[in-house]
Amino acid sequence: MLDRIDHDGILELRLARPPVNALNLELLTALRDAIESAPDTGAKALVLSGRPGVFTAGLDLPWLIARDIDVVEATWTAFGGVCRALAASPLMSAAAIGGYSPAGGAVISLYCDYRVMARSPAGDDPAAARGPYRIGLNEVAVGLFVPEAIQHALCRLVGPHRAERLMVAGAMPSAEEAFAIGMVDELVPGEGVVDAAIGWLNAMLSMPQSAQRETRRIARRDLIESISDPARMDLPRFIRGWQSDETQAVLRTVLARLGKG
Repeated sequence: MLDRIDHDGILELRLARPPVNALNLELLTALRDAIESAPDTGAKALVLSGRPGVFTAGLDLPWLIARDIDVVEATWTAFGGVCRALAASPLMSAAAIGGYSPAGGAVISLYCDYRVMARSPAGDDPAAARGPYRIGLNEVAVGLFVPEAIQHALCRLVGPHRAERLMVAGAMPSAEEAFAIGMVDELVPGEGVVDAAIGWLNAMLSMPQSAQRETRRIARRDLIESISDPARMDLPRFIRGWQSDETQAVLRTVLARLGKG
């Protein structure tokens, strides 16, 4: 479910829950624990990765919609815990996004220090027939609102006006569009996302570490405070929204369209 791979001190946490690394409570808990414990293992930095063609499809909606509300609440709390662990970690992190990354996958990448994404397939690549790789906060499209803390994280990357347009529309920019607006930092061929993430982290680790850590701590203070504030994640309102007739109807329509209803 979560593979740990050491790259000379840089710890890669590879999501391994086929077919699309959808996030359930077990995977989220394992990921949060791995991020929080990484400094004690001697890791110098973190890479979060998925598989070729997909980083993670986000929360496992087919699994979640069949669960009691206490499991929904625990899963959403664990998801916030992953974001908080990344934001507050003393280790720099890079997301190696090998393909599609909707909703929760996009959100997790916002809390990393750097985002490398695969270029969209083209030419003779069989995957090109499915269109460009996309990333985005498409929660509105499945009947869920985007909490203030997560909105803040996207605003830090692309600016408030553009972030509002993207989130309100549930937009999913292509990898190339995401790079152009600053939602991802680097585009590389799909097989090179992990190497590029490691390369960036090694460049950062070559800097004087005490000064870099303190500068980073100050720069990320707003990100940590936002995701750590329960009012800005607003779990009670998320649960009410999840249980609403509108959201349940939209979710079941989406799942039926995917053949998972």
